[in-house]
Amino acid sequence: MATKSSIHIKPCNIASSEAHNRRTAEYMSHIGESRIYVVPELSADNEQWINPDFGSPDLRTHYDNIRQMVKEKTGRAMQEKERERKGKNGKIIKVAGCSPIREGVLLVRSDTTLADVRRFGEECQRRWGITPLQIFLHKDEGHWLNGQPEAEDKESFKVGGRWFKPNYHAHIVFDWMNHETGKSRKLNDEDMMQMQTLASDILLMERGQSKAVTSKEHLERNDFIIEKQKAELQRMDAAKRHKEEQINLAEQELKQVKSEIRTDKLKKTATTAATAITSGVASLFGS
Repeated sequence: MATKSSIHIKPCNIASSEAHNRRTAEYMSHIGESRIYVVPELSADNEQWINPDFGSPDLRTHYDNIRQMVKEKTGRAMQEKERERKGKNGKIIKVAGCSPIREGVLLVRSDTTLADVRRFGEECQRRWGITPLQIFLHKDEGHWLNGQPEAEDKESFKVGGRWFKPNYHAHIVFDWMNHETGKSRKLNDEDMMQMQTLASDILLMERGQSKAVTSKEHLERNDFIIEKQKAELQRMDAAKRHKEEQINLAEQELKQVKSEIRTDKLKKTATTAATAITSGVASLFGS
């Protein structure tokens, strides 16, 4: 099955992004196969590009420079944390903090080149003003198959004695700011759909369905795990509520039975008492 084009963009975690993308020795020594599948033998096929106009190849330094630029251009500190404000209807609205550096994960083909991804980044800059800072082409990630691949699987191959299914993708780190105004670029859903189409056109791939069509979120590995955990907690909570309802019903039934028993006893006691009184009265009158 041919891989469809797809790009998912989120705020860049500058504390860990470069270690993962550059495959630093420290990063490689700390990851485990249970968390992420990186085959070191294939890492030689990875490629990277750093924008020569970047100034500093360090994302932390670039982030600090953006913070200073925003202060100079707007006279206000960059709003980095999520905050709350009151809307026109009086309801509290959560406003996300500024994400000046964002990272896109772009699915690619086995024969996609760094030049192809650079063309995509350059077109994004031309259309929307978002500047590519770093590009990393990864061809060493994927997952191991339990056995042989299916007949239609033309991508999997053997590494040693095991079958490996690669996940070819590229990481594009963008500067999302307008350095003339000191404000963040604003891209809407239509822009993101156009970006998806742009990726399929430049990389010569079948266009993946947009979120508006599939109504599905493009979750990364950690997000997927979190969603699974939430679903399990919801299932457990529903099961707990069901048990509590059953216990409540049982307690109500027990109370009803006890009430009926007490009523029945009272009836029997009353009947016995009435019989005794009747017998006494009858003896008294000799009848």
